Amino acid sequence: MLALSLASLAQVSAAPVAEALQRPAVQVKAPQRAALLSAAMAGNRIVAVGERGIVALSDDAGRSWRQAPSPVSVTLTTVRFSSARQGVAVGHGGVVLTTQDAGASWQLRLDGKRLAALTLEAAKAADSAPETLREAERLVADGPDKPLLDVLVWDAQRLLAVGAYGLAVHSSDGGQTWQPWMSRLPNPKGLHWYVARRQGDTLLLAGEQGLLAFSDDGGQSFRALTSPYQGSWFAGELQTDGHIVLAGLRGQVWRSTDAGSGWSALTNPVPATVTAMSPAPGGGLLLASQSGALLHLEGERLRPLPTPPLTLPAGLLTLPDGRLLALGLAGLSTLSLPAP
Repeated sequence: MLALSLASLAQVSAAPVAEALQRPAVQVKAPQRAALLSAAMAGNRIVAVGERGIVALSDDAGRSWRQAPSPVSVTLTTVRFSSARQGVAVGHGGVVLTTQDAGASWQLRLDGKRLAALTLEAAKAADSAPETLREAERLVADGPDKPLLDVLVWDAQRLLAVGAYGLAVHSSDGGQTWQPWMSRLPNPKGLHWYVARRQGDTLLLAGEQGLLAFSDDGGQSFRALTSPYQGSWFAGELQTDGHIVLAGLRGQVWRSTDAGSGWSALTNPVPATVTAMSPAPGGGLLLASQSGALLHLEGERLRPLPTPPLTLPAGLLTLPDGRLLALGLAGLSTLSLPAP
């Protein structure tokens, strides 16, 4: 997600969002040129999502694109797939969409109005503290103006979507029913969640003002982590070796090798906000910054790559053939990465 967009989330008007929840996505001639924020592989198909509910599909490794219908015209922020056909996308207006056919069609499973109502119902049922009840009532009164910014998928049934103002909702039946998880997470100030990552039963959530939460039991419980940096985290990865890498404002990049107990700062030669991160095809991680630079992290070394500048990158996806798909305000571009 773009740092500039994240900084202005609080200014989104509820009325236009509510209207956009009732309209299908605008149809465009070249969806690959729209502002696109996230992409994922659905088998051999690439599925990308972004502004005005646009969903773009490619079945030839990104050489050509077509638009798939979407039931909403709010911006979609993240897309993930649990299998070659089953996936989920989240976005503004508290939207959650699911697909059973590799992104060819989408069903609306949740919106901000229903999310707020569920939160108020849960607060009343739990006989919550007065402040918690007031926050739930405020969420209803505000209308569906708050975006979901990331989503975890265990499989086609189990989903966890997180977003602005501490929003967190979980489904165990593919989005048919939802349970608010805000009370489960250590976020007393209701700060924005920007990043959600999972490896097995290990979950990591990261966000505004250094906000960090960690679970090693599949989300049954979370604990707050002491953040090494008090600025916002916009990108992160839980690596297969158990290491955590987080990046965000002013080019800050940090690594933990002990489940977040301790952190080491990585020297970044490009001190610009990191907006996207992805596993690199040959190992390590790729990071994109707001300056347009692409960097390769291998071990403790961050190395700028000699690639063309990216235009406000929002997402990265490594393709099966080793090329890199970059997404942002200028649409999609594919890059051939230099040899290590």
